[in-house]
Amino acid sequence: MECGDGPVPYRFSSPLHRGVLRSRYKRFLADVELENGQQIIAHCPNTGPMSGVCQVGAPVYLSHHPEPKRKLAYTWEMIQVDGVWVGINTSLPNRLVDWGLERGWFPQLAGFSRRQREVTCGKSKIDFLLTGDAGSAYLEVKNTTWAVGSRALFPDTVTTRGQKHLEDLIQIRQQGQRALLLYWINRADCTEFAPGEERDPRYARLFREALQAGVEMLPYRVEVSPTGIRPLGLAKIVV
Repeated sequence: MECGDGPVPYRFSSPLHRGVLRSRYKRFLADVELENGQQIIAHCPNTGPMSGVCQVGAPVYLSHHPEPKRKLAYTWEMIQVDGVWVGINTSLPNRLVDWGLERGWFPQLAGFSRRQREVTCGKSKIDFLLTGDAGSAYLEVKNTTWAVGSRALFPDTVTTRGQKHLEDLIQIRQQGQRALLLYWINRADCTEFAPGEERDPRYARLFREALQAGVEMLPYRVEVSPTGIRPLGLAKIVV
């Protein structure tokens, strides 16, 4: 993938392949029928329940990786739900945050010219340590595709790992350091964000505690399309 100018700041470096989702199984696998009628098995880079977006018969786009060492040549990248493209590749958000930090996607993170990935903090790892003229800050990134109406929610299942990250960020903030959690809303139809209390009540409680402790929450909206990904700014937090 590479940078692109114009309305989509981030463009896929090679064309994606269109198809139709036939089934998803064993978490990592998806049966897809390509436009030419070929039936293929694609890698599903999303181990979660994919609430509301795993719709059989929906249009999908896949990236193609014909390297001989790969077991599966196709990776499922996005699915169209109610006319909106939803990114499902959970390996992309961290890479795109890294990419976007260099290109001014996040005004809230201005003043950080250096970043370190996968920083150990206690018994956990935080995605980024940012440093620069603005000082230093710890940044964790979470991907969400679950939406109810125009509201994005996270998580869509119990996540003990996510709970631990909130506890770590609270502790970082209590030590006087800046702590942020960026929720990557992988669809353009959401204008609000809330913790997924229905699926993980403890996470929702820790989310509110983190807000009160001064952890900065950045629910960041993006528009996903078959050509690339465009930043849309922050959603409104609803607690």
